Amino acid sequence: MPEVRGESQSGRPFVRGGFVIETDDTYPRQVAFTLFGEDRLAMLTGLAMNSMVQVTFSPESREYNERWYTDLRCIRVQSLMAGQMPAQPMAAQPAQPAQPAVPFAQPPASTAMPTDSSDDLPF
Repeated sequence: MPEVRGESQSGRPFVRGGFVIETDDTYPRQVAFTLFGEDRLAMLTGLAMNSMVQVTFSPESREYNERWYTDLRCIRVQSLMAGQMPAQPMAAQPAQPAQPAVPFAQPPASTAMPTDSSDDLPF
């Protein structure tokens, strides 16, 4: 994806870029990643189009105008040789329960699911 340069609200310069991969699954999916900073963008130099890569990333979501947006921020990209298997992810640490910044609210009555069982669906 194209490189974007700009200035933050605090006056600091920034650079942002990105790339798209296609997963190697039964049903391949395209996934877009973003990179912030010159050092992160430098990881893409030397990677050839259509090469096998392993991506380490951090998902981040934010709410804006009552809609949620998710960004996959690339931490590391490694080229894989033909036939090389990706490294196994590190063992997950026990997660601490997250405390929501804003308490969950009940959905408006218009979006609530009907409570009658007029359909024959098992779920």
